[in-house]
This record gives sequence, C-alpha cells and structure tokens, in this order.
Amino acid sequence: MLFKYSAVCVKARDIVAACLTHSMDFTECYGDTVSSVAAAARSGCRRRLRRLMKSGFSVHCRDNRGWSALHEAAAAGSRDCVQDIVTAAAAGSSRGCRVYVNSLTHEGESACYLAAKHGHVAVVRLLLKAHADINQLTNDLSCPLYAAVDGGHKEVVELLVSKGAEVNRTHTASCWTCLHQAVYKGHGEIVSILVNVCNLEALDDHRISPLFVAAQYGQQECLEILVNAGADVNTQAADLATPLLIASQEGHQTCVDFLLDHGADPNVACSQDWPQLPIHAAAEFGHISVLRRLIAVTDRTCDRGDGMVSPLYVAVQRNQSDSVETLLREGYSPDAQDCTHILGLRSPLSFALCFRSNKPYSELVRLLVAAGARLGEEDWIHALATDRTDLLQLILEHRWLPRPETLTRGCSVPHRDGKTLLKLQDLREMLCVALNQVHFAACWLPLLLNAGLEPSLLLQPHMLEQADSEVLNYLLEFVNWSTLRPPLKHILDRRRAEKTWQPCPQFDSITSLSHICRLQVRFILGPDQLMRTNVVQQLPVPSPLHSFLQFKDIPEVSFQHSPPSPLLGPIEGYRSTHQHRHVL
Repeated sequence: MLFKYSAVCVKARDIVAACLTHSMDFTECYGDTVSSVAAAARSGCRRRLRRLMKSGFSVHCRDNRGWSALHEAAAAGSRDCVQDIVTAAAAGSSRGCRVYVNSLTHEGESACYLAAKHGHVAVVRLLLKAHADINQLTNDLSCPLYAAVDGGHKEVVELLVSKGAEVNRTHTASCWTCLHQAVYKGHGEIVSILVNVCNLEALDDHRISPLFVAAQYGQQECLEILVNAGADVNTQAADLATPLLIASQEGHQTCVDFLLDHGADPNVACSQDWPQLPIHAAAEFGHISVLRRLIAVTDRTCDRGDGMVSPLYVAVQRNQSDSVETLLREGYSPDAQDCTHILGLRSPLSFALCFRSNKPYSELVRLLVAAGARLGEEDWIHALATDRTDLLQLILEHRWLPRPETLTRGCSVPHRDGKTLLKLQDLREMLCVALNQVHFAACWLPLLLNAGLEPSLLLQPHMLEQADSEVLNYLLEFVNWSTLRPPLKHILDRRRAEKTWQPCPQFDSITSLSHICRLQVRFILGPDQLMRTNVVQQLPVPSPLHSFLQFKDIPEVSFQHSPPSPLLGPIEGYRSTHQHRHVL
C-alpha cells in the first residue's frame, strides 16, 4: 500500500526541521526523575534504602523511562538492595511480587535482563528464585540470555542455560540466535557452552549459519569449536555463498586453511548468476596468500571450461595486478574462455583495455600481453586506431611478426627471447585493422616496419589510395618501388596527376644498388634480427653502413591530427567505417 503524505506528516516534518535549525537539546526531556528509593538502589546504599522503605517510601514508583527501584538495583549489581526490594514487594502477595519482578521499562527491559546485560550473576540468580521470566523479550527482541552472550558474560550464560533459557529463539531483525551473536563477538568460551545445547545449523533471514558468521568475521577459535562440534562446513546462504567463499573474500587465511583441511569444497558454485568459486573472491579482492592456497585445490575447469568464468576476469575488473600475475604464473591461461554470453566480455585482455580510456596501458595489460594473450580484432583497434603508440609498442615488445615464408596455416607458434610469434589469424586481424585505419598510419607504420612486418603486405590498393603523401613515401622506402604491380603503379600515377601525392625524387629513377642490397639483407636476416643493433654490429660491413641497413636514413613521418570521427571511440569509429579487406 502506498504511503499517503498527509498534512500530519508535513507538520511533523516542519517541527523536526525547526528543531534541527535551533539546535534543540533533546536530552533535556530525560532529566533524572528517579525516586529517592530508586536513587538509593542505584547507588547500592542498602542502609539508606531500608530507612526510606521503613519510612513508607514505595518501591513501585517509576521514572520517565519506566524504571523502578528494582531495575536500578539490578542494573547496578547490588544484590543486597535487590533482595530487600523483592522482599518488600512480596509483603503484599506472592502474585504481586512476581508481577513486580517481571515489570518492564519503556524499552521492554526487565530487571533480570538488566542484570544479565551487565554480567551480575548473583543478581540474576536471586531474580530467578523470585520467579523472574527467563525468556522475557525486550522491545528489540533481545532477552537475558542474548544480552549476556552479547556482553561476553560466561557465568551468566552458564546459569541461564542451566535454568532452561530458550537457546534457539531468534533475536534482532536479522533473526540471529544467541549462537550467531556469540560467534560474531568472538566469545569462544560462550560458544563452547552453546554448541552443546544450540542448533548448530540455525539460519538467519539470509540463511546464514553461525559457522558462516565465524568464517566471515575471521573468528578462528569459534570456527574450530563449531567444526569440531559437527557444524556443516559447506553450508550455503540464500545467495549460495559458502563459508569458504566468504572467508576467501575477507582474506582470513587461517580460516580458509582450517576449512579446507576439514572438508570445505572449493568447487561448489557460490552464485546464482554464474559459477563463482572461492578462488574468484580471493582474486577479486587481492588476497594473494589465500589465492595461492585455492589455486592448488580448485578444479582447473574454471580456467578454460565452457560455461565457467576464469578468475582472471574478476581480478581484471578490480584492477588486482598481483592476482593477475599470480594466476598467470600458476598456469592460468591469459585468454581464458569467451564469456560474451555470461559477462558480455570476450577475453581478460579486451576487458583490461576497456578501462584504458585516456591513460597509458595498465599493468594488467602488460601482464596479459607478456603472458601471450591472443590479440583479437578489437584489441588491435585499441593499438592502431589511435595516435598513441604505447600499447602497440608494448605488443611488439612481446610478439615476433612472422616472416613471409612462415605465413602458413597450422604452423607452430615458437617462443624466442620471451616473445611469441603472431599466429596467422592474429596477423590477418592486425592488417585488416591497420588498413582500415590508414589515417593513423603515421603512428603505427614506422613501428610495424621496424618490428619486422613485411612491407609488401601493406602494398594494397586501399593503402596507396588513402595514405597521405608522407606516409606513402615512407612505405615505398622499404620496398623496391620499381617492381610494383601495374595496378598499384596506376594508383600512384593517378595520385601524382591529381597532386595528392608528392613522391620522393629517387622514385623516378632506377632503384639504387645499395637500396636493393639492404632489402636483400633485410630479407635474409629477417627484419626482427636486422633491427637489433647488436646483430647489425656483427655484420662484416663498415660501421657507417649500420644505420643505413636499419633504414635509419629515412625521415620519420608526422601525424596530422584530424581524426575522422571525433565523437566516436576507437571501437565505434572503427565499426562505422570498417570494410573487410583480403590482406593475405
């Protein structure tokens, strides 16, 4: 039913606002209004109390909180005063005495409750003899036993339990039992008492058991007591979370170790959305020691299995580079599985690149690329559809570009000096993106050619038609321009005639022998070897030729800042202009 915003509510709101405006002190409403008898009981002055009662002062008077002299004496722990007050109350009738002993304050607190709350075991014992209600609930659903448990008063707990206090009743709005509260507070001795009489599998409103509470708050001693008493270590809450998952999330190493050593299953799905495991929680929150322990016992199907989610995804989401590094070092695949249908994510690397925005590539990206993560089309877009080269440089630090003779399907993917050779499919996607991003060629072209890309792969009609004059000249410097195919020469002739291309002077002459020689050296050694200074220095040629052989005499190209789609990001901009191009 919808709440009606009545005029009464408006008036109440205005009153509250006025009170806040004038900084009213509401404690003025609760001045000390106790009777003389109650004041004597509060101070524990038995002689004064007796004198007042003998003079006819009543023990039944209440203050503005509903407290009587008995409540004051019980809260203060004055057993003698309690005894005298109870005796005076019983002078009328035993029934009247019982009613008086169980009278409640405005908060629903009995004298027994107040004594238990403050740990006054002698007073509690005396009140129970006077027929105090041992299970009386307060307004907030507490009771003497729950109050004693909360305060850690072991002797009071023992007394109440021995006298038959209800031990499995739920208290508080969350439906916690006394055992839940004892575990939460870490009162090990009290937990040892309660496990013998309480329901170990009692559940609160979220179906959380006391053992779950122990795991969540790192109460190691209580956890051991519960497990040794037979509590279920694999209990699941309403959201399917287990004690092992929550302990892993909170980083309670000793609890994780104890649970695993006593039968906790690390492979139980702990989420209704996707099969989340404890290892995901540890990775997400960066608890590395817990993560290492879980890696050793968790089924590796979560790494690449269909319908599963690698813990790398959650580690990337929370920017937990230590977790990512640990998982990769322990053999988890940097590619994981495609989680498009579960999380809307293709790979951990694509996820990491989504957070890049205008900042340099993150440590997460470096770790994944260095570990050999496959580079998909969208990953290449982040590297090539931009005037920033930091990501492309990072990729080329960890990838060998294949030589023409290796561009065959099914070839192995060798590792050399910590680098991985790009697969044929990866190279295809890179070239497809590059040829669709000719506008940024001034940024990526020098890097790719110096890293060993075969320049003939870029001698495509689209490249020659769209590249600006400076970029086109730079590319032609890496080939024998006199041997271009007739269709490509036709494009160049047309652009020259249209004055959209100003060729270098040497392009009109026969290619020099020195240039042909360095092209042959590049072909024989392989561009990746040639561009390494220490390799060039070992060649039996004069040192002045070293720079020439490395094409360092060719001027660098400059990027013109006029992006085609300033309102679109690199991915959206690429998709809006993409055309499939057969590049190999």
